[in-house]
Amino acid sequence: MKRQTYAHNTEVPVDRSKSEIEHILTRYGATGFGYMTKGNQAAIMFLAHGKQLRFILPLPTPEDVSRTSTGRARKGHAAAEQLNRENRRRWRALVLDIKARLEAVETGITIFEQEFLPHIVLPNGQTVAEAVLPGIENAYKTGKVVALLPGW
Repeated sequence: MKRQTYAHNTEVPVDRSKSEIEHILTRYGATGFGYMTKGNQAAIMFLAHGKQLRFILPLPTPEDVSRTSTGRARKGHAAAEQLNRENRRRWRALVLDIKARLEAVETGITIFEQEFLPHIVLPNGQTVAEAVLPGIENAYKTGKVVALLPGW
């Protein structure tokens, strides 16, 4: 039996999820918000704890929702509605992710930099994850650890 994804039946509009993210971030001291979309990705950017952060949210494509869980093709209105539903679901998941991270910091389970490290934007415009993940993958493939951030 296939497990249901988080918020699979949400009716919360995307704009309301974006507004909720901004409200949550503001409550925890973040400033300087921005949203953008490019292709099948959305980005939310903000300033917090003296750092610039960027979260990338992969958006669903028509191909992602072209078939039901049993393999039947979706067409027309059914496909469009499933695309909207999946878009709403992903934004709700991002709300949950950001809220959980901030609450973990607020509660003292972790510190801000540890919780948000992959999303911190470096001076070259890359996030820490974008800069470090290729080196981690290479270390596992080769068994050799090299400087994960060139020049450091």
